[in-house]
Amino acid sequence: MEFRNLGPSDLGVSVFGLGTMTFGAESDETTSHAILDRYHEAGGRFIDTADVYSRGASEQMIGRWLSRKADTDEVIVATKARFAMGEGPDMQGAGAEYLERALEASLERLGVETIHLYQMHAWDPKVPLEETLGALNSFVESGKVLVLGLSNYTGWQLERAVQIARHEAWAPPVSLQPQYNLLAREIELEILPVVIENGLGLLPWSPLGGGWLTGKYSRSERPKGETRLGEDPTRGVEAYDRRNNEQTWRILDVVAGVSEKRGVSMSQVALNWLRNRPSVSSVLLGCRTVSQLEDNLAALDWDLEPDEMDQLTALSAPGIPDYLQGFLTDSADVDIWKRLGTVA
Repeated sequence: MEFRNLGPSDLGVSVFGLGTMTFGAESDETTSHAILDRYHEAGGRFIDTADVYSRGASEQMIGRWLSRKADTDEVIVATKARFAMGEGPDMQGAGAEYLERALEASLERLGVETIHLYQMHAWDPKVPLEETLGALNSFVESGKVLVLGLSNYTGWQLERAVQIARHEAWAPPVSLQPQYNLLAREIELEILPVVIENGLGLLPWSPLGGGWLTGKYSRSERPKGETRLGEDPTRGVEAYDRRNNEQTWRILDVVAGVSEKRGVSMSQVALNWLRNRPSVSSVLLGCRTVSQLEDNLAALDWDLEPDEMDQLTALSAPGIPDYLQGFLTDSADVDIWKRLGTVA
Protein backbone atom coordinates (compact mmCIF):
# COMPACT_ATOMS: atom_id res chain seq x y z
CA MET A 1 0.00 0.00 0.00
CA GLU A 2 1.22 3.52 -0.78
CA PHE A 3 2.45 5.64 2.14
CA ARG A 4 2.37 9.41 2.33
CA ASN A 5 3.77 11.87 4.85
CA LEU A 6 1.22 13.35 7.21
CA GLY A 7 1.54 16.99 6.26
CA PRO A 8 4.90 18.48 7.29
CA SER A 9 5.64 15.68 9.76
CA ASP A 10 7.88 12.67 9.18
CA LEU A 11 4.98 10.38 10.08
CA GLY A 12 4.16 8.06 7.17
CA VAL A 13 0.53 6.97 6.87
CA SER A 14 -1.20 4.55 4.52
CA VAL A 15 -3.05 6.25 1.67
CA PHE A 16 -6.13 4.33 2.88
CA GLY A 17 -6.57 4.63 6.62
CA LEU A 18 -9.04 2.61 8.67
CA GLY A 19 -11.77 4.62 10.37
CA THR A 20 -13.25 2.75 13.32
CA MET A 21 -16.42 4.60 14.30
CA THR A 22 -18.39 1.42 13.59
CA PHE A 23 -16.42 -0.63 16.14
CA GLY A 24 -18.61 -1.45 19.11
CA ALA A 25 -21.68 0.06 17.46
CA GLU A 26 -22.28 -1.50 14.04
CA SER A 27 -19.47 -4.08 14.22
CA ASP A 28 -18.93 -6.40 17.17
CA GLU A 29 -15.44 -7.24 18.43
CA THR A 30 -15.05 -10.39 16.34
CA THR A 31 -15.96 -8.52 13.16
CA SER A 32 -13.89 -5.48 14.13
CA HIS A 33 -10.79 -7.62 14.69
CA ALA A 34 -11.37 -9.40 11.38
CA ILE A 35 -11.50 -5.99 9.67
CA LEU A 36 -8.27 -4.96 11.40
CA ASP A 37 -6.60 -8.24 10.43
CA ARG A 38 -7.53 -7.85 6.76
CA TYR A 39 -6.50 -4.20 6.67
CA HIS A 40 -3.12 -5.04 8.23
CA GLU A 41 -2.65 -7.99 5.87
CA ALA A 42 -3.21 -5.62 2.93
CA GLY A 43 -0.39 -3.39 4.16
CA GLY A 44 -2.54 -0.83 5.96
CA ARG A 45 -0.81 0.85 8.89
CA PHE A 46 -3.01 3.82 9.86
CA ILE A 47 -5.91 3.34 12.29
CA ASP A 48 -8.11 6.29 13.28
CA THR A 49 -10.46 6.25 16.25
CA ALA A 50 -11.86 8.57 18.95
CA ASP A 51 -12.64 8.24 22.61
CA VAL A 52 -16.31 8.96 21.94
CA TYR A 53 -16.71 6.12 19.43
CA SER A 54 -18.98 3.72 21.32
CA ARG A 55 -17.93 5.53 24.54
CA GLY A 56 -14.43 4.06 24.53
CA ALA A 57 -15.28 0.61 23.14
CA SER A 58 -13.61 1.31 19.78
CA GLU A 59 -10.33 2.24 21.49
CA GLN A 60 -10.57 -0.83 23.73
CA MET A 61 -11.12 -3.16 20.78
CA ILE A 62 -8.15 -1.66 18.97
CA GLY A 63 -6.07 -1.97 22.11
CA ARG A 64 -6.90 -5.66 22.50
CA TRP A 65 -6.10 -6.23 18.83
CA LEU A 66 -2.74 -4.49 19.18
CA SER A 67 -1.91 -6.57 22.26
CA ARG A 68 -2.36 -9.89 20.45
CA LYS A 69 -0.48 -8.93 17.29
CA ALA A 70 3.26 -9.54 17.19
CA ASP A 71 4.00 -7.23 14.26
CA THR A 72 2.19 -3.95 15.00
CA ASP A 73 5.25 -1.78 15.72
CA GLU A 74 4.72 0.17 12.52
CA VAL A 75 0.97 0.70 13.02
CA ILE A 76 0.11 4.39 13.37
CA VAL A 77 -2.76 4.99 15.80
CA ALA A 78 -4.73 8.24 15.87
CA THR A 79 -7.47 9.19 18.28
CA LYS A 80 -9.47 12.28 19.27
CA ALA A 81 -11.03 14.02 22.25
CA ARG A 82 -13.59 16.77 22.79
CA PHE A 83 -17.09 15.28 22.95
CA ALA A 84 -18.97 14.01 26.00
CA MET A 85 -17.73 10.80 27.60
CA GLY A 86 -20.18 11.04 30.48
CA GLU A 87 -22.69 13.29 32.18
CA GLY A 88 -21.75 16.80 33.25
CA PRO A 89 -19.62 19.63 31.87
CA ASP A 90 -16.42 18.16 33.33
CA MET A 91 -16.73 15.11 31.06
CA GLN A 92 -16.18 16.90 27.76
CA GLY A 93 -14.57 19.87 26.06
CA ALA A 94 -11.17 21.25 25.10
CA GLY A 95 -10.05 22.55 28.47
CA ALA A 96 -6.58 21.58 29.69
CA GLU A 97 -7.77 19.69 32.78
CA TYR A 98 -10.27 17.58 30.86
CA LEU A 99 -7.87 16.88 27.98
CA GLU A 100 -5.25 15.59 30.41
CA ARG A 101 -7.75 13.08 31.78
CA ALA A 102 -9.01 12.21 28.30
CA LEU A 103 -5.50 11.52 27.05
CA GLU A 104 -4.66 9.23 29.97
CA ALA A 105 -7.92 7.34 29.47
CA SER A 106 -7.22 6.85 25.75
CA LEU A 107 -3.68 5.65 26.45
CA GLU A 108 -5.05 3.10 28.90
CA ARG A 109 -7.82 1.87 26.60
CA LEU A 110 -5.41 1.56 23.67
CA GLY A 111 -2.72 -0.04 25.82
CA VAL A 112 0.04 2.17 24.44
CA GLU A 113 2.56 4.61 25.89
CA THR A 114 2.41 7.07 22.98
CA ILE A 115 -0.40 8.09 20.65
CA HIS A 116 1.00 8.91 17.22
CA LEU A 117 -1.64 11.47 16.22
CA TYR A 118 -3.82 13.16 18.84
CA GLN A 119 -6.63 15.28 17.43
CA MET A 120 -9.16 17.78 18.70
CA HIS A 121 -12.47 16.37 17.50
CA ALA A 122 -14.04 19.81 17.06
CA TRP A 123 -13.80 23.46 18.11
CA ASP A 124 -14.85 24.31 21.66
CA PRO A 125 -16.27 27.85 21.90
CA LYS A 126 -16.18 27.75 25.71
CA VAL A 127 -12.40 27.35 26.00
CA PRO A 128 -9.71 29.79 24.83
CA LEU A 129 -7.80 28.23 21.96
CA GLU A 130 -4.53 29.15 23.70
CA GLU A 131 -5.48 26.87 26.60
CA THR A 132 -6.27 23.97 24.28
CA LEU A 133 -3.11 24.32 22.20
CA GLY A 134 -0.97 24.79 25.28
CA ALA A 135 -2.28 21.52 26.72
CA LEU A 136 -1.71 19.70 23.45
CA ASN A 137 1.83 21.05 23.27
CA SER A 138 2.53 19.70 26.76
CA PHE A 139 1.39 16.25 25.60
CA VAL A 140 3.98 16.32 22.82
CA GLU A 141 6.69 17.56 25.17
CA SER A 142 5.90 14.73 27.61
CA GLY A 143 6.29 12.12 24.86
CA LYS A 144 2.73 10.86 25.29
CA VAL A 145 1.77 12.25 21.87
CA LEU A 146 3.90 12.34 18.74
CA VAL A 147 2.06 14.88 16.54
CA LEU A 148 -1.16 16.89 16.71
CA GLY A 149 -4.17 17.24 14.44
CA LEU A 150 -7.54 18.97 14.27
CA SER A 151 -10.90 17.76 13.06
CA ASN A 152 -14.03 19.57 11.85
CA TYR A 153 -12.52 23.06 12.18
CA THR A 154 -13.64 25.90 9.94
CA GLY A 155 -11.14 27.84 7.86
CA TRP A 156 -10.71 30.73 10.29
CA GLN A 157 -10.47 28.38 13.26
CA LEU A 158 -7.76 26.34 11.55
CA GLU A 159 -5.74 29.40 10.51
CA ARG A 160 -5.99 30.83 14.03
CA ALA A 161 -4.74 27.55 15.54
CA VAL A 162 -1.80 27.46 13.13
CA GLN A 163 -0.85 31.06 13.87
CA ILE A 164 -1.10 30.72 17.67
CA ALA A 165 1.06 27.59 17.66
CA ARG A 166 3.58 29.34 15.43
CA HIS A 167 3.65 32.47 17.61
CA GLU A 168 4.11 30.49 20.83
CA ALA A 169 6.61 28.06 19.27
CA TRP A 170 4.32 25.20 20.27
CA ALA A 171 3.88 21.89 18.49
CA PRO A 172 1.76 22.79 15.44
CA PRO A 173 -1.21 20.93 13.99
CA VAL A 174 0.03 18.80 11.09
CA SER A 175 -3.34 17.58 9.79
CA LEU A 176 -7.03 18.32 9.46
CA GLN A 177 -9.78 15.72 9.39
CA PRO A 178 -12.91 17.06 7.64
CA GLN A 179 -15.80 15.57 5.73
CA TYR A 180 -14.76 15.48 2.06
CA ASN A 181 -16.15 13.52 -0.88
CA LEU A 182 -17.68 13.99 -4.33
CA LEU A 183 -20.95 15.11 -2.72
CA ALA A 184 -19.35 17.39 -0.13
CA ARG A 185 -16.65 19.66 -1.53
CA GLU A 186 -17.48 22.83 0.41
CA ILE A 187 -14.14 22.65 2.24
CA GLU A 188 -12.47 23.74 -1.00
CA LEU A 189 -13.85 27.26 -0.60
CA GLU A 190 -11.98 28.30 2.55
CA ILE A 191 -10.73 25.29 4.53
CA LEU A 192 -8.67 23.46 1.92
CA PRO A 193 -6.82 26.65 0.86
CA VAL A 194 -5.71 27.04 4.51
CA VAL A 195 -4.58 23.40 4.54
CA ILE A 196 -2.61 23.86 1.32
CA GLU A 197 -1.11 27.23 2.32
CA ASN A 198 0.19 25.78 5.60
CA GLY A 199 1.31 22.43 4.16
CA LEU A 200 -1.01 20.33 6.33
CA GLY A 201 -2.17 16.81 5.56
CA LEU A 202 -5.84 16.11 4.84
CA LEU A 203 -7.60 13.07 6.34
CA PRO A 204 -11.05 12.96 4.75
CA TRP A 205 -13.83 11.23 6.67
CA SER A 206 -17.03 9.95 5.05
CA PRO A 207 -15.30 9.40 1.67
CA LEU A 208 -18.41 7.60 0.38
CA GLY A 209 -20.86 10.19 1.63
CA GLY A 210 -22.42 7.92 4.25
CA GLY A 211 -23.13 5.26 1.62
CA TRP A 212 -24.56 7.54 -1.07
CA LEU A 213 -21.57 7.04 -3.37
CA THR A 214 -21.91 3.26 -3.22
CA GLY A 215 -25.07 3.49 -5.34
CA LYS A 216 -27.28 1.84 -2.74
CA TYR A 217 -29.94 4.58 -2.62
CA SER A 218 -32.70 5.39 -5.10
CA ARG A 219 -34.29 8.58 -6.42
CA SER A 220 -37.79 7.18 -6.07
CA GLU A 221 -37.71 5.30 -2.79
CA ARG A 222 -36.63 6.26 0.70
CA PRO A 223 -33.91 3.99 2.14
CA LYS A 224 -34.90 0.91 4.08
CA GLY A 225 -33.30 -2.30 5.27
CA GLU A 226 -29.84 -2.82 6.75
CA THR A 227 -28.14 0.34 5.57
CA ARG A 228 -27.20 3.45 7.52
CA LEU A 229 -30.04 5.49 6.03
CA GLY A 230 -32.38 2.51 6.01
CA GLU A 231 -32.07 2.39 9.77
CA ASP A 232 -32.23 6.19 10.11
CA PRO A 233 -33.07 8.29 6.99
CA THR A 234 -32.51 11.51 8.98
CA ARG A 235 -28.94 10.57 9.92
CA GLY A 236 -26.65 13.62 10.11
CA VAL A 237 -25.05 15.23 7.09
CA GLU A 238 -25.92 12.31 4.82
CA ALA A 239 -29.66 12.41 5.63
CA TYR A 240 -31.81 11.32 2.69
CA ASP A 241 -33.86 14.52 2.42
CA ARG A 242 -30.73 16.65 2.66
CA ARG A 243 -28.95 14.93 -0.24
CA ASN A 244 -31.90 13.82 -2.35
CA ASN A 245 -31.48 16.50 -5.04
CA GLU A 246 -30.69 16.71 -8.74
CA GLN A 247 -27.03 17.61 -8.22
CA THR A 248 -26.53 14.43 -6.16
CA TRP A 249 -28.17 12.24 -8.80
CA ARG A 250 -26.18 13.85 -11.63
CA ILE A 251 -22.95 13.04 -9.81
CA LEU A 252 -24.10 9.51 -8.99
CA ASP A 253 -25.04 8.90 -12.63
CA VAL A 254 -21.52 9.77 -13.77
CA VAL A 255 -19.92 7.69 -11.00
CA ALA A 256 -22.14 4.79 -12.09
CA GLY A 257 -21.10 5.30 -15.71
CA VAL A 258 -17.39 5.14 -14.87
CA SER A 259 -18.08 2.14 -12.63
CA GLU A 260 -19.79 0.24 -15.43
CA LYS A 261 -17.17 1.16 -18.02
CA ARG A 262 -14.25 0.10 -15.80
CA GLY A 263 -15.95 -2.96 -14.31
CA VAL A 264 -15.47 -1.77 -10.72
CA SER A 265 -17.76 -0.70 -7.90
CA MET A 266 -19.02 2.86 -7.53
CA SER A 267 -17.25 2.98 -4.16
CA GLN A 268 -13.90 2.40 -5.85
CA VAL A 269 -14.55 5.23 -8.32
CA ALA A 270 -15.31 7.67 -5.50
CA LEU A 271 -12.29 6.57 -3.46
CA ASN A 272 -9.94 6.85 -6.42
CA TRP A 273 -11.11 10.40 -7.11
CA LEU A 274 -10.57 11.39 -3.47
CA ARG A 275 -7.12 9.84 -2.98
CA ASN A 276 -5.86 11.90 -5.91
CA ARG A 277 -7.05 15.24 -4.54
CA PRO A 278 -4.51 17.86 -3.35
CA SER A 279 -3.12 17.55 0.19
CA VAL A 280 -4.81 14.21 0.91
CA SER A 281 -2.52 12.13 3.14
CA SER A 282 -4.94 9.32 3.90
CA VAL A 283 -8.55 8.54 3.05
CA LEU A 284 -10.36 7.08 6.06
CA LEU A 285 -12.35 3.98 5.15
CA GLY A 286 -15.36 3.27 7.36
CA CYS A 287 -16.42 -0.37 7.07
CA ARG A 288 -19.00 -2.46 8.87
CA THR A 289 -17.88 -5.75 7.32
CA VAL A 290 -14.77 -7.38 5.88
CA SER A 291 -16.44 -7.60 2.47
CA GLN A 292 -16.94 -3.82 2.41
CA LEU A 293 -13.26 -3.37 3.26
CA GLU A 294 -12.23 -5.80 0.52
CA ASP A 295 -14.12 -3.81 -2.09
CA ASN A 296 -12.65 -0.52 -0.89
CA LEU A 297 -9.10 -1.86 -0.90
CA ALA A 298 -9.56 -3.00 -4.51
CA ALA A 299 -9.55 0.70 -5.47
CA LEU A 300 -5.77 0.53 -5.02
CA ASP A 301 -5.48 -1.84 -7.99
CA TRP A 302 -6.37 0.70 -10.64
CA ASP A 303 -6.45 4.47 -11.37
CA LEU A 304 -8.92 6.84 -12.95
CA GLU A 305 -7.98 8.12 -16.38
CA PRO A 306 -7.30 11.89 -16.51
CA ASP A 307 -10.50 12.52 -18.48
CA GLU A 308 -12.53 10.56 -15.92
CA MET A 309 -10.94 12.52 -13.08
CA ASP A 310 -11.66 15.81 -14.86
CA GLN A 311 -15.26 14.87 -15.57
CA LEU A 312 -15.97 13.95 -11.96
CA THR A 313 -14.23 17.09 -10.70
CA ALA A 314 -16.11 19.41 -13.04
CA LEU A 315 -19.52 17.88 -12.40
CA SER A 316 -19.23 17.93 -8.61
CA ALA A 317 -17.66 21.41 -8.36
CA PRO A 318 -19.43 23.53 -5.72
CA GLY A 319 -18.64 26.81 -7.51
CA ILE A 320 -18.27 30.26 -5.99
CA PRO A 321 -21.02 31.14 -3.47
CA ASP A 322 -23.57 33.69 -4.67
CA TYR A 323 -22.50 36.26 -2.08
CA LEU A 324 -19.02 36.35 -3.62
CA GLN A 325 -20.05 36.42 -7.27
CA GLY A 326 -18.67 39.52 -8.95
CA PHE A 327 -16.24 40.36 -6.18
CA LEU A 328 -13.50 37.81 -6.78
CA THR A 329 -12.66 38.19 -10.44
CA ASP A 330 -8.89 38.24 -9.99
CA SER A 331 -7.51 37.03 -6.69
CA ALA A 332 -5.45 34.31 -5.03
CA ASP A 333 -8.71 32.66 -4.01
CA VAL A 334 -9.84 32.28 -7.60
CA ASP A 335 -6.41 30.95 -8.61
CA ILE A 336 -6.48 28.19 -6.02
CA TRP A 337 -10.15 27.38 -6.72
CA LYS A 338 -9.31 26.95 -10.39
CA ARG A 339 -6.44 24.63 -9.51
CA LEU A 340 -8.76 22.59 -7.29
CA GLY A 341 -11.51 22.53 -9.92
CA THR A 342 -13.85 24.25 -7.45
CA VAL A 343 -14.78 26.63 -10.27
CA ALA A 344 -14.47 26.26 -14.01
